[in-house]
Amino acid sequence: MNAERRFVEELDDFEDDFDRWYVEVVRKAELADEAPIRGMRVVMPYGFALWENMQAQLDWRIKATGVQNAYFPLLIPRSMLEREAEHIEGFAPEVAWVTQGGSKELEEPLAIRPTSEAIICPMYARWVQSYRDLPILINQWCSVLRWENRPRAFLRTSEFLWQEGHTAHSSLDEAEERTKLMLEVYRDFVETELALPVIPGQKSESEKFAGALRTYTIEAMMGGKKWALQSGTSHNLGDHFGKVFGIEFLNAAGQREYAFNTSWGLSFRTIGAIIMVHGDERGLKLPPRVAPIQTVIVPIWRKDAERETVESAVDGVRESLRDVARVFVDRRDDKTPGWKFNEWEMKGVPLRLEIGPRDVAGNQAMVVRRDTHEKQAIPLDELATRIPQLLEEIQDNMFETAKRMLDENTERVSTYERLKERVAANAGFSRVWWCGDETCEEKVKTETKATIRCIPFDQPGGTGDCIVCGKHSDTEVIMARAY
Repeated sequence: MNAERRFVEELDDFEDDFDRWYVEVVRKAELADEAPIRGMRVVMPYGFALWENMQAQLDWRIKATGVQNAYFPLLIPRSMLEREAEHIEGFAPEVAWVTQGGSKELEEPLAIRPTSEAIICPMYARWVQSYRDLPILINQWCSVLRWENRPRAFLRTSEFLWQEGHTAHSSLDEAEERTKLMLEVYRDFVETELALPVIPGQKSESEKFAGALRTYTIEAMMGGKKWALQSGTSHNLGDHFGKVFGIEFLNAAGQREYAFNTSWGLSFRTIGAIIMVHGDERGLKLPPRVAPIQTVIVPIWRKDAERETVESAVDGVRESLRDVARVFVDRRDDKTPGWKFNEWEMKGVPLRLEIGPRDVAGNQAMVVRRDTHEKQAIPLDELATRIPQLLEEIQDNMFETAKRMLDENTERVSTYERLKERVAANAGFSRVWWCGDETCEEKVKTETKATIRCIPFDQPGGTGDCIVCGKHSDTEVIMARAY
């Protein structure tokens, strides 16, 4: 087999073994590698550059709502973590503990943060005295640790990167407004920058964040098995954490009240979503707005006499594109052009420019799109105008393609048998009527492994019969298996 094709053809089949395909793409595209610690991964430079671009696009959106970045300790005393019983119960199986410092056993074990409410709320209690001290709007970029039994790169690793926002407010209405605002920030970021269509909605009581009053989510459909991926959540914590951690303030009437809190987070599992939604049999397809390299230039020559002419033209093109795209020139002389084409397709670079002696003579470059594989010759002096246009076209096309997949694999289901058939066949999202009884919800989970992904905001109106028990219902939910 030709070595150039083998690089890609050694990928496990996209249709037949999607899970294995995912693992191979993460490795071959050099996004992440196995760490010498179970359940953890090393995020490699290419993968981290992708995360940095995503982080930058989300960070400015968060700050635009009035939030400031800060940083809180990694370690949480056990007594603090245990102050909210439901919260600690929800995270207990995943918490890792530090019990020794140097050569001495600690008087009190310290939890490595699985999330930071229990270390941030005591600080808010110290900072808040009056209603004038509210709201507090803080976000932090950090890693958290949750001991994972079934690790998978980006999707479920014991340590993962994310942002977590934590706010405190003087009223429940204000907290609710903030909770929904941040979910909208996530929806806009994921759809606009990552080209991932999502369904926003509310979690059921059994699926909400431990200790929260309400949890809102954006749910995306992955490629391959058409399972769901929770891609960002926002929690209205009510005044429960305020009471537990003593976040009290004097209101305008001079009366003491407890603050209302929110928390919200989005992690690098969205990198996993990018891979699974946009990828194909050739590897990654990265949305141009967050791709580490938007355009790769591959110089082509056979004879040394051609090299100087081609390199001179390549340098001119790179300079002309410097301000309009993230450009990389692949000058490696130990790889053939064919190898490079396949490798950059594997790594998902949106555009490839091929420039050889004939292209130089014709004052053009051959431009190849990763999303459609279309090729076109573009005059060199038009590249600075056309490349940004093509990148936007690719971004839009990737979103529309993913939206078609979501729409075509979402079905309104009216019978329990049909629901079970669709779940067993990995057929996608099922929109069903649900009476609100957790017994019906648990029956579906036990018998099919599907869960209520969300109660969509876009309710159809009217009424129907619960998919499980047949009782009257005015609530439609999304049911599916999930990563």
